Amino acid sequence: MPVEVRKVVLESVSDASGLAALIDDGVFDADGVVAVVGKTEGNGGVNDFTRILADQAFRKVLMEKGTRSQDEVDAIPMVWSGGTDGILCPHATIFANVEGDGEASDEPRLAVGYAMSDVILPEDIGRPAMVAKVAEGVHRAMKAAGIEDPADVHYVQTKTPLLVMDTINDAKSRGHSVYTEDPLESMNVSNGTSGLGIAVALGEIEMPSAEQIGHDLSLYSSVASCSSGVELDRAQTVVVGNVRGAGGRYRIGHDVMNDALDVEGVYRAIRSAGLDLPECARADDLDGKLVNVFVKCEADPTSRLRGRRQVALDDSDVHHHRHIKAAVGGVVACAINDPAAFVSVAAIHQGPSGGGPVAAIVDLG
Repeated sequence: MPVEVRKVVLESVSDASGLAALIDDGVFDADGVVAVVGKTEGNGGVNDFTRILADQAFRKVLMEKGTRSQDEVDAIPMVWSGGTDGILCPHATIFANVEGDGEASDEPRLAVGYAMSDVILPEDIGRPAMVAKVAEGVHRAMKAAGIEDPADVHYVQTKTPLLVMDTINDAKSRGHSVYTEDPLESMNVSNGTSGLGIAVALGEIEMPSAEQIGHDLSLYSSVASCSSGVELDRAQTVVVGNVRGAGGRYRIGHDVMNDALDVEGVYRAIRSAGLDLPECARADDLDGKLVNVFVKCEADPTSRLRGRRQVALDDSDVHHHRHIKAAVGGVVACAINDPAAFVSVAAIHQGPSGGGPVAAIVDLG
């Protein structure tokens, strides 16, 4: 079935009125919603409860306006990334299956697939076992999307567990060690390990050794966007790509930002999605055809940006995640003239070191 994709703003921490309006206006049915990827306004940390509030609000609307059971609605992948530092705006991008209008053309159009991995144990995080489990989940999500060629995958969004004191102590009680006993650091580690799993699944790299995870920054996926939290115990995977004959108006492409100032990386991703832009593009050239961009970023571990010294990694008052999210959010918002952009941090093994992947969805009409 063709996929409809729309972006709505969250006017409060538990606002799902944008989703409700799209259903009421007949853009898609509640039962057609297959995935949601959004930004919430919390601290983006381990204890960011705004992700849970947004999740509950969106699932409540789907229950009230659809016919699916509670278990079916609970199974819908909703990946919430906390933290809208700087000028970023809380929002959600909603993917829904819709009925096609006649015979679909052979043009590549948006397709979405979803899968859950096997349970990821606390001792798996940051280790090859987690890489393998994520990779297997990506393969199943590709199959669900009808995507056979890894080259047709342009965006893989995962949500994975991180470590908290309860799970750290659980591993120890069973005689196992964990990668780190710092819950916040485990967020980076979980994200990075997922990124490597995606890269393995898509043939971007070979299976890494345990020693390479979190250390060999030459290993990365160009389409991975990985988040982690306390909400689940396995990898929730959404694969977005293009399938010929899928129908619909939308297409996705990707590229990378090579550093925090690489605004051209955003435009390269949009061109990859099929939108014709001039060589020196600007926001006005998008002509309202961009649905959203999805960006991962990180503070450059060398503490240098185009040769200039950076101090975010030395800041003991404000975590460097918040510095870089706000900075890259400003760059991306300027590029697309919209602060409702999906910009997420902790990008180790996701795009080049100091930069990150960019996926773009456009409406080709």
